[in-house]
Amino acid sequence: MTAEMRNELCDRAWIELDYEALRHNVEFFKGRLPKECRLMPAIKADAYGHGAILMGRELNRLGVDAFCVACVEEGIELRRAGVKGEILILGYTHPSRFDMLGKYHLAQAVVDYDYARELNRFGKTVHVHVAVDTGMHRLGERSENIERICAIYGMKNLIADGIFSHLCATDVVAAREQAYTRRQVEEFGHVVEELEKRGCRCGKVHLLSSYGMMNYPQFAGDYARVGIALYGLLSTEEDGAAWEGCLRPVLSLKARVASVRKLYAGEHAGYGMQFEAVGDTRVATVCIGYADGVPRELSNGRGEALVRGTRVPIIGRVCMDQLMLDVGGVPEVRAGDEAVFIGKSYGERITAGEVAARCETITNEVLSRLGARLRRVVA
Repeated sequence: MTAEMRNELCDRAWIELDYEALRHNVEFFKGRLPKECRLMPAIKADAYGHGAILMGRELNRLGVDAFCVACVEEGIELRRAGVKGEILILGYTHPSRFDMLGKYHLAQAVVDYDYARELNRFGKTVHVHVAVDTGMHRLGERSENIERICAIYGMKNLIADGIFSHLCATDVVAAREQAYTRRQVEEFGHVVEELEKRGCRCGKVHLLSSYGMMNYPQFAGDYARVGIALYGLLSTEEDGAAWEGCLRPVLSLKARVASVRKLYAGEHAGYGMQFEAVGDTRVATVCIGYADGVPRELSNGRGEALVRGTRVPIIGRVCMDQLMLDVGGVPEVRAGDEAVFIGKSYGERITAGEVAARCETITNEVLSRLGARLRRVVA
């Protein structure tokens, strides 16, 4: 990319994507899992803010040909963009949209027995993966209901390409959570065994999402539904630090400095007079705000940015489209400079996990809330 093209694409606020980091993460997981287990990346929520179409196309280029999403619209978007391979909808699709499943070659998760009957009554062939509730109690037919699960496999209009469950405590490796995870795995294994005894062809079997792949790779089946970890992160800063060097963050969040001005001692900045200068300083207004996904919780010094490699605090309230930084300690800053909110600058770094911790949430939420008007640019 030429400097002119970069300036045009990165004129206000943008996300930079590191495809080499993505390739590294894909290879890391391929090496961690048994050879027979294939990746089925979760590229829901616009690929956790990274851009689902960009991620889907690049993952196709890297040899990945199975994906999962949250809803039918996400699947349609990928198909229209030319993303190849199996696409599994993990969530609920309303019967009024069942026709979209066949039109766009999408597989649907069977959220319970009654839903399977609705899918079957649609009257056309539907490819499905049967969800089994082994203890998360969110979606899936309960694991003890073997007869009902078996009946799903007998429905004439449903082609069962797979069966899966979701392990809900794999992010913690303490004794209590380990025991619960193992019970879930045993319950799921019992269901698969019983179905096979009854002549049901289960199809692809899958249990693991990101934390399962990190902490329990021995339970890998035919697919591994890697999510946040594919993008080089785990849900907390502490978890991510344990795997530093193994995973590489794919995303950086940056914005332009629009204006730099003096602020004198005793003057206020921003809505509600929330910031008062205790001494003379300089303020940089930056072209990014909460409509772009910068959490409002970072207001009043709780959040920081990197400007010319120096950490500077966010002052006053984060606005919808802009925010302000105290750059009194960076005398060389000028309009047009980059401010980095997630990523590196001159060797200094702010991580998504750090931002999440300051907002008392997880990286998954911070990234998935990044706004659609942010341009996604390959670094």
